[in-house]
Amino acid sequence: MKKIILSIDGMTCSACSNGLEKYLNKQNGIVEANVNLVMGNATIRYDEQILEVSKLEEFVKQAGFKSLGEFKEINTQKQNKKEKVKFIIFTILAVILMYIAMGHMVNLPIFEFLDVKVNPINYTLCLFLFAIAFMGYGFDILKNGYKNLIHKTPNMDTLVGIGVISSFLYSIYSMVRIINGDGENIHNLYFESTAIIIYFIKLGRYLDGISKDKTREAIQKLVKITPNQATIKVDGKEKKVTLDEIHKGDIVISKPGEKVAVDGEIMEGMAHFDESFITGESKPVNKGKGDKVIAGSINYDGYVEYKAEKIGKESTISEIVRLVVEASNTKAPIAKLADTVSSYFVPVVIVISILTFVACLLIGYEFSNSLIRFVTILVVACPCSLGLATPLAIVVSEGLCASNGILVKKSEILENAEKVNTIVFDKTGTLTYGKLKIAEIKNYSEIETDKLLQLVGSIESKSTHPIGKAFENYLEENKIEKLEVKEFENVTGLGIIGKVEGQKLILGNAKILNDYQVENRYYQEEEALTKKGNSIVYVANEHEILALIGVNDVVRENAKEVIQELNKNKVETVMLTGDNKGTAEKIAKEIGITKVISNVLPAQKTQAIKELKEQDKYVMMCGDGINDSPALATANIGVSVNSGTDIAMDSSDVILTRNDLSSILNLINISKKTVKNIKQNLFWAFFYNCLMIPIAMGFFTKWGITINPMMASFAMMFSSITVILNALRLKRVSFSGTGTK
Repeated sequence: MKKIILSIDGMTCSACSNGLEKYLNKQNGIVEANVNLVMGNATIRYDEQILEVSKLEEFVKQAGFKSLGEFKEINTQKQNKKEKVKFIIFTILAVILMYIAMGHMVNLPIFEFLDVKVNPINYTLCLFLFAIAFMGYGFDILKNGYKNLIHKTPNMDTLVGIGVISSFLYSIYSMVRIINGDGENIHNLYFESTAIIIYFIKLGRYLDGISKDKTREAIQKLVKITPNQATIKVDGKEKKVTLDEIHKGDIVISKPGEKVAVDGEIMEGMAHFDESFITGESKPVNKGKGDKVIAGSINYDGYVEYKAEKIGKESTISEIVRLVVEASNTKAPIAKLADTVSSYFVPVVIVISILTFVACLLIGYEFSNSLIRFVTILVVACPCSLGLATPLAIVVSEGLCASNGILVKKSEILENAEKVNTIVFDKTGTLTYGKLKIAEIKNYSEIETDKLLQLVGSIESKSTHPIGKAFENYLEENKIEKLEVKEFENVTGLGIIGKVEGQKLILGNAKILNDYQVENRYYQEEEALTKKGNSIVYVANEHEILALIGVNDVVRENAKEVIQELNKNKVETVMLTGDNKGTAEKIAKEIGITKVISNVLPAQKTQAIKELKEQDKYVMMCGDGINDSPALATANIGVSVNSGTDIAMDSSDVILTRNDLSSILNLINISKKTVKNIKQNLFWAFFYNCLMIPIAMGFFTKWGITINPMMASFAMMFSSITVILNALRLKRVSFSGTGTK
């Protein structure tokens, strides 16, 4: 199976996106398709054995839309200048048209040449020419409406198209009667309504386009992080190139004050780098030969040459943008409800408008009055605001989260995070920084302690666990050479094994000794080290224990405050760790966690999550994203505290790129605000249609409450603007720990 994101042109409302989505999902070879109205793209999973990209684009065309090719980046281009000029011109024309058509009603001075009473034919032809011009301006609306009707996916354009063409054709009929001398038909002209309906639809879309640009701003900031140019080294000389000209393996030069162009590994030099846009760590990180650099980070003070490793779509920034876009394209449950309603809404409105038209004729209304109600219902009921209600709020929230170091992989997480009542934390690397240091050594062998640490450190340096990093740091700080390691083996949840200088060493917790039948006579010593807050590493050969090493960790700076806030909001907190009971309980007590599950293997962590879920708890698991992968996948919501360098490989639903636990509070907060905002949007969209359709049908005429097509088009636009402005209010949500508003 392959996945592709196609940019789509021609979508104007939720009925468009829903129709395209349904059409794509019906096609053989497409596993799943999700269409995003706000972002203007479609994420498609398909069987590459059956389909090619060209065929997918053909499907899009058959559905009445246009594929602009594979998504490459967020479109940061603002409203097209040509469109803006055209809009201004037609705004002026709309004002002139309204003056000519209605000026005589309020006794405004009118040229005798166009006076409706003196020269009704000139007046009629003038309105006709204006209507023709506006029909050309709105030709895309009429064309899309027709296409979607043919493909049995009627949308907002279909409603407008039917209404506009109906009133236009009837006006032409009346115009012919006027030219033939029937002056009474001057009251049956609706050319100005035809033109103004199209104008208001265009005005709404123009404002909608501006609003959509604003919803993408947070994501656009990520796109702009990397520089446009870089310096590479070719045959010993410096050469300025664009990012597209950099290839894997190229040696790229970074000088003080410059941004890193692509992800890579330092080959020469040393410098401090600001990676706060990814990690949230304001303090610059010192890096040298062998260290990784991330595209977009700022070189403060050194000359560095690094080898390009991840370019283009593979870079960390591109991966973040891709994840955000894909998340925006997934459907939250509440969005699926709105989509279902929208898919039935348009056909129902068409039926209601036809029935109203027929009923009016049967009651005895004139044809022109019956037609007006028909057109008004079609225009006023356009489901534009209904279609914008959910996706706009989701995209704003996704962008907010991304710019504050919270990568949400599925939009449903933004809806479900507010349901969380239990949060399970891994200890090492999550509640603590995972920056362990060797605190104490109990050496029971004849090997000198420095030599023993060299042997152990050489094996531990092959491990990805934070404990391994503690030993590796010890070797580097003390300038101790690493030895060659053979037959390295990682025993999940227990420890590691390796052969150094012909000697096989077993490193890990007490449980690993049982597997190799090594007698443990040092339980009391382990307990004493544990009481001091140490994690224990047993060092043994195949016959006996050689040493006990205590490794200390540092609790995250704001862990206590975060746990207190969660407890205050009645969210149960649990520590789930493979570490020993003593160490786990000491840290738990320090930060305020009352429930501790210790000495568990990865499989047992998964079982613990399952047991909590069986107690009808909505569980969020927060771990390091590596050893905790099964538990993260089992929880209702899996949250990974990650440095941001291995984002694509993470198995969690949410990635905290800033290693800041307060991001969990922010996620729950934005979830509550997003759901509330969506419900408000849906309420106003439904309330508007429930209110306006009966008025358009004429139920309130005897109380003097009526509406015509022009007012209907304005009301429809106002409804969409209300939803847009409400969604944009999410940008004002406060984020704790980051100071962002």
